[in-house]
Amino acid sequence: MALAPRLELRQAQTLKLTPQLMQSIKLLQLSHQELSTFVEAELLHNPLLERGETDDNAAETEVQSSSADPTDIVSKGEQMESAVSLASEMDTDASNLFPEQVGQDSVSQSTTNWQDAKSGIAGGERAEIDQYVSSQKPLSDHLSEQARLILRHPGDLLIASALIENLNEAGYLAVELQQVADQLGTEFGHVEAVQQALLGCDPIGIFSRDVPECLATQLKEKDRLDPMMLALLENLDLVAAHKFKPLMKIVGCDQDDLKDMLEEIKRLNPRPGMQYEGAPVQTVVPDVFIRRGNDGGWQIELNNEVLPNVLVNRTYYAEVSSKAKKGEEKSYLAECLQTANWLTKSLDQRAQTILKVTKEIVRMQDGFLLHGVSHLKPMTLKMVAEAIDMHESTISRVTANKYVATPRGLFEMRFFFTSAISSSSGDDDHSATAVKHEIKKLIDAEDPKKILSDDKIAAILNETQNMGIARRTVAKYREAMDIPSSVLRRRQKRELL
Repeated sequence: MALAPRLELRQAQTLKLTPQLMQSIKLLQLSHQELSTFVEAELLHNPLLERGETDDNAAETEVQSSSADPTDIVSKGEQMESAVSLASEMDTDASNLFPEQVGQDSVSQSTTNWQDAKSGIAGGERAEIDQYVSSQKPLSDHLSEQARLILRHPGDLLIASALIENLNEAGYLAVELQQVADQLGTEFGHVEAVQQALLGCDPIGIFSRDVPECLATQLKEKDRLDPMMLALLENLDLVAAHKFKPLMKIVGCDQDDLKDMLEEIKRLNPRPGMQYEGAPVQTVVPDVFIRRGNDGGWQIELNNEVLPNVLVNRTYYAEVSSKAKKGEEKSYLAECLQTANWLTKSLDQRAQTILKVTKEIVRMQDGFLLHGVSHLKPMTLKMVAEAIDMHESTISRVTANKYVATPRGLFEMRFFFTSAISSSSGDDDHSATAVKHEIKKLIDAEDPKKILSDDKIAAILNETQNMGIARRTVAKYREAMDIPSSVLRRRQKRELL
């Protein structure tokens, strides 16, 4: 059989992801802030999209329309702000209408107008409080201003600028002074002298090379850097290891003196640079509310305040499309209409999917909502996906960056998904989060004279909670919660305090 090129027609069914379908999938995993930004961009570029009116806007519009055309003088008088304005409307003096209030309304009105004028308010609108909040100066600018006051020589200012550029987030120098000296072509002593001069900058302790130098600078500022404190700072590794007996011998103090010095060190700031250039705290807004119903069940409600409300203006589309003559104009309008329809449909589908996943989470974690974290059940993405007939990847996208407000507090959706610890009695499995909670409870309540080892904790959980948990699992969960080992806890609770 000879090989030759030829054309063939074949029919086949394949699954392909269109750009709009891929964008719909991405919408699922966006947080409400990211979704709002995306919708704002679409409203800006698509002339057929418009923001839907909320109930508050409709109520405001209704109030404005009713006050714009009063029917009689009684309704109009009720809407007047003062007796002065009412008298002016009736072309008379306020004393003729309200003799007993002469001077009161006029004073109150003039005071209000004066306060508005003083505040720069026009048209009765008050300025937002954000306009009076000053922005925080960056740490680099703050330090540069101080360096120009401390140092005078241009070479010293050049070294100071290089040191400012090499500060990390905590305020420590991220490079060696010798490296800075080599880069600037100067001596090590010159760079060190500038660095020592800059240690007095605000915040105190900035430009330090390590933690002992940072703490020593702050103690020196308070006139508390004596030889005993200096010896303590040179042996902070013993403090971290809770080896207090050899530390007291090195420092030359007793237990009470050591306790006082440690308390004073705790009041210092080991990261002076963290108070500058920090990101503003973002308030977490829940996407879904879970409330207790009157019938004993659970009510699930989407947070409408974070759900964008957009509509397709088909009237405008019909008006503009009838006047479009060129093919490019008609193609552009058709594309805008298609995008607008896709966006509204995708937003509705996203909201329904979030609601559907939340309902299943509430059904599975009813014990947690009623009794707390000890009753949190093991739950995986696959279990929820099979229950609501969706793909596991879809559940993963829906639960990303979403928060749920419950009677137990505000939680991220993924908090409810935990691995399972088998029960030794054959009952239901235990959640990993519930196991961590029980481990922490045992460690917090342990006797300082009888510190619980990982083996002992595993045995207690097996006997009292029927948790088939091994020692290595207890150790793994304990380390994940930043709880030290039994040896270190014994030193902490016995040797000091």
